[in-house]
Amino acid sequence: MIQYPLHLAAMFVDEVDVTLIAGKGGDGCVSFRREKFIPHGGPNGGDGGNGGHVILCSDENVGDLSAYRYAHTYKAKNGEPGRGSDQNGKTGQSRVLKVPMGTVVIDKSTGKRIKELLEHEEEFIICKGGSGGWGNTHFKSSVNQTPKRSNPGTEGESGEFELVLKIIADIGLVGFPNAGKSSLTNEITRAHPVVADYPFTTLNPNIGVIDYSDDYKCLLLADIPGLIQGASENRGLGHRFLRHIERCKLLCIIIDMAGTDGRDPADDYTALLTELENYDPGFLDKPRLVVANKMDEEAASGNLDAFKKAHPVRVSPISCLSNEGIPELLERFLLKVSGIQKEEQGTQ
Repeated sequence: MIQYPLHLAAMFVDEVDVTLIAGKGGDGCVSFRREKFIPHGGPNGGDGGNGGHVILCSDENVGDLSAYRYAHTYKAKNGEPGRGSDQNGKTGQSRVLKVPMGTVVIDKSTGKRIKELLEHEEEFIICKGGSGGWGNTHFKSSVNQTPKRSNPGTEGESGEFELVLKIIADIGLVGFPNAGKSSLTNEITRAHPVVADYPFTTLNPNIGVIDYSDDYKCLLLADIPGLIQGASENRGLGHRFLRHIERCKLLCIIIDMAGTDGRDPADDYTALLTELENYDPGFLDKPRLVVANKMDEEAASGNLDAFKKAHPVRVSPISCLSNEGIPELLERFLLKVSGIQKEEQGTQ
């Protein structure tokens, strides 16, 4: 049995169920003015304060949903009741929940997606606080100078919701285990995923920043756990993380061109496209770039020739060990993503 290092047990949480309860509005007050020499002071009951909202706020500094892994119920404060002397109750404090950018909010009672938080500091009131009740001052009239009624505050909204994270990145890395995704991420970004010679070294998605310091530009790269055949049918680890490349502008398909363990690179490429299509046919419509890794291996050159005959696609040959082809690949990343961004802007 494979023994994984202890530090790999750190949990990346991308799905949580939460119960959210907004604050109740404060009750209105029944009160009358009582002062010396003023026998008929009239009503002076204040209104109750509104209940606090439950607000989701996306934050670029939050990486996942682990803050909600154990505690699942979150409440906003109730509004204060009104008081005499026309004093209104204080509004209840809202409960603000920080979530990562890319969080999808699903109403569990209906299964409907109600919001996606994509921008930094984007806020969404998911449960509105209840309204404060009126004090008896509001019920004074010419025929009722001493009203003895007030309104109670209303209950705040509540519900059960599922929060699902879909990582926002420019480039998504896709490949079989041990194809070299983590090695490439280590080589070109500031992220430092674990690299080892056993399958499923990557247990959680990793986000790295490709920094083009000369151009003052940067790209976000998402490395998800390796796929295996049948991943779209919930086999292996990669299937549950495929949604993290849904928002990527560019898919980078990494092929082990050395044919480790007798694998055929051409068959691997076909299998990867099949798994992506089975999970979501829209994946095949995304721009993609094919990277042939481990070109420092003896069998890689022959396998690359056979691969090109089987698949007439442009291939970027690289070696994470010798740094061969890495600078050229970085340039292709920037050109590809920049071209996609320009095309998207032109269609708006």
